[in-house]
Parts: sequence; C-alpha cells; structure tokens
Amino acid sequence: MARNIFSSHSAAVSDKASSVVVIGLGRFGGSLALELEAQGTEVLGIDASADIVQSYNGRLTHVVRADSTKEEALRQLSVHEFDRAVVGIGSDIEASILTTSRILKFQRPQIWAKAISEPHAEILGQLGVEHVIRPEHDMGRRVAHLVLGSILDYVEFEDDFVMIRTSPPSLVRDRPLGVLGLRDKFGVTIVAVKRPGGTWGHTTAQTVLYDDDQIIVQGSKARAERFSTMQ
Repeated sequence: MARNIFSSHSAAVSDKASSVVVIGLGRFGGSLALELEAQGTEVLGIDASADIVQSYNGRLTHVVRADSTKEEALRQLSVHEFDRAVVGIGSDIEASILTTSRILKFQRPQIWAKAISEPHAEILGQLGVEHVIRPEHDMGRRVAHLVLGSILDYVEFEDDFVMIRTSPPSLVRDRPLGVLGLRDKFGVTIVAVKRPGGTWGHTTAQTVLYDDDQIIVQGSKARAERFSTMQ
C-alpha cells in the first residue's frame, strides 16, 4: 500500500503554490518532473513501475511506486493536497483516464493530462480536464513552421492565437511602428524586438526596426503566419 511521504508537512505542501505531483515518469513526465525540481518546485513523482521509480531515486526528492488508478493510494500520497497535477501516462490510456477521473473527484489539484491521440484528448476533455497536452502533436506542428525557414520560433495558444519569432519584413523596416498601422492592415502586433547582440525589449510606437533585428509577432494564427512569411 502506498504511504504518505508528505505526512509530516502536508499543510506546507498544500499551501505552496509551486508543489506539483507528476504521475507517469516516462520520457515526458520524467523530464518534466526533473525540470520542475531543478527550478525549485516541490515535486512528487509517481509511477507504477518499480524499475522506473528506482531510476529516479536520487534525482527526484520524492518518488514512489503506486497504482495511481486507486483512489486510496492517491489519498495516502496526499495528491488531493497539491495545487497542480500532471498525468503523464501515455502508454496505457485506461490508466490515464482512470487516474485523471480519480483526481477530478478531489476537485483539487488543477490537472494537466497528456493525450496520445485525438480520441484520448477528446475523452480527457469530456471528463473536464482544462489542460490537455499532446506533446508529439504540438511539437510536430511547431517544427513544421520552423522548417519553413522564415519563422524562427512558434508558440500556439488556444482560441487560434499565436506568437511568432521572426525577422521584420521589409515593409515594416526603417520607420516607427506607430505610423505603420499594422493592427488595422494585417491584424497583428509586434510586441518585442531584439537587436543583434542585445536582449529582448518591448516595442513602442517610436520603435524602428531594421533588417538584422528579430521580432515577436502576435495575432491570429492565419494572420500572424501570413505576416511572418512576407519578404
């Protein structure tokens, strides 16, 4: 039976906004847990495999073997006292769905759940998961944009909104942004600029862009992409 490794300080865990439980320590969940802990986040890693748990001993402060599909096991590990949970189980869809449904019953923590297919994502959404993650799918779409060449980085949000790092098209160079009317003409906003050898800074109406700058463009997916591929 799983034991509550946070029993001596469960109140501290529940009060700390940066406490996260990561369930499923495969490539996605494991790398996520390590990165969170490296940033000073208190992390509890859970996996059903003894070999995987052993591999994270000494790398994660708290890591246990448990059957996350069992509500009692989750309660004994104080999962219901965490602010955030990541369900990173990908190879066993049934275990992913059962684990997620158990945590949803607690009404806490907030859940991020990994999906490996569109039907899997759809089921998680129907359960009430607000944050459904599709790492392979999302990375594939992102890399496709980078392969095109004109886009240097690409972040897509919900509601058809993106932010793109690119070079300024010729039509926006050498004049203050305030006189260009980009939002009216193209439906986008240039929110930041980086000079060669410099650091990122916010743009203003007086900002003038040059051909060796990098910029951050935000707007709807179609409009931001169209603007970023202009010469």
